Amino acid sequence: MKINIGLGRQNINPELPISLAGYFNKRMWDHVKDDLEVRIVIFRCKDQEMAIMQFDLLCITISLYDKIFAALKAAGINNFTPDNLLICATHTHTAPMVGGDLNSDAYCDFAAEKAAAAMVEALQDQRDGELLCGMAEDIRFIFNRRYWMKDGTVVTNPGKLNPDILRPEGEIDPQIPLLAVKSDRGLELLISSIVNHTDTIGGCGVSADWPGFLRRSLEKEMAPAAMLLPLIGASGNINHFDVSTDMDQTCYAEPERIGTGYAESIRKALDTLLPVSGDGITMTNSHVSSMPREIDPEELAEAREIVARYPDVDTSKVGSEVNLTSEDLAKGTPFAVKYFAEKLLELAENTYAPEFLLSCLRFGDSAVIASLPSEPFVEIGLTVRRSFFNDKLCLITSHGNYNGGKGYGGGYIPNSWNYGRGGYETTPRSSGYSIYTADILLEAWSELAAE
Repeated sequence: MKINIGLGRQNINPELPISLAGYFNKRMWDHVKDDLEVRIVIFRCKDQEMAIMQFDLLCITISLYDKIFAALKAAGINNFTPDNLLICATHTHTAPMVGGDLNSDAYCDFAAEKAAAAMVEALQDQRDGELLCGMAEDIRFIFNRRYWMKDGTVVTNPGKLNPDILRPEGEIDPQIPLLAVKSDRGLELLISSIVNHTDTIGGCGVSADWPGFLRRSLEKEMAPAAMLLPLIGASGNINHFDVSTDMDQTCYAEPERIGTGYAESIRKALDTLLPVSGDGITMTNSHVSSMPREIDPEELAEAREIVARYPDVDTSKVGSEVNLTSEDLAKGTPFAVKYFAEKLLELAENTYAPEFLLSCLRFGDSAVIASLPSEPFVEIGLTVRRSFFNDKLCLITSHGNYNGGKGYGGGYIPNSWNYGRGGYETTPRSSGYSIYTADILLEAWSELAAE
């Protein structure tokens, strides 16, 4: 299938004091380990045009989403709207916080302006080539991070070499769908969809994490000024931690190991890519409404009892003077238990129904890119790929478009059966959406795929 593309990119490293995102505690950035980007690829085929915009950020808040389209309009770009532009994030935990923190609003303005500048570049860029697709695979770096324990509960990140671990709770997805554009100069564009969490470093240094190493490793072997777009698949319950070893997996050497490792596996698959059959490109969208998180009276009563049990524990210091991690919840420390109980009581007052925008980019007859919001569990992405697009190559991008709308900066989307077992992701603090949100999204995707 013949296609024309345009590529644009801009650096979005922070320039003002701002906390890095993804943890409970504040982490004011103090150095740059490697650069953050906003990347844009425009696809053109006959009279059709659609685009993907990707940020090296934790997520896309509704505020940032709105600012992006306002910046495009201010730049005189009116041919891209939510109908033909998919916006997504790599979910790196070493990028600025884009909601509710010091200078977050100013940073969102800055990121949106950079996105508009990258779009101008992409509009001016013209590359013709053949659209190809195929599959790589790598099982070395992917683990389901929720484990059944000997006491019958599920714990997230229970610790390395923990003797009480029985087995992982769920699946993994080691397949890496690939979409590429190749010209006489070589690969002009490579899009991968990898299922793994983007949280390997910690600390206060800005970094694109392992997707950055993946991108830099392969781009230097592609055509001049080519682009790799590292989509992140459904990985809410997936990470890189191998609990069967005691190796240090929270350091800057880890994203390099993972990113260059994925590059090695993708590189081996490039010679197996085949032309996309058919003709034409389309982008179809679906607006989906969910419900607020259901909290039963027993949960409320338990939360109130926990708060009353620890009157001297001051959780207001979370993020400033006291750090908090999912491991603290796994250990059941009074500080963590009370913090999550208070968040449950706050969430019980919420009546806002979150809204999502699902996008499907179709390429000819044999390839699609399907978006999912926030942090969906791996089984959700597998269902979209295997059940709704079993006759096509399907690339999943999580953190697609905005995450829930007003009042929702993100959040996990577990399967309905994950609730009630334990683990960090299913707590109201971490998953403010209805426990049936996965079912609602899959029903919507079933209809969207048919359409």
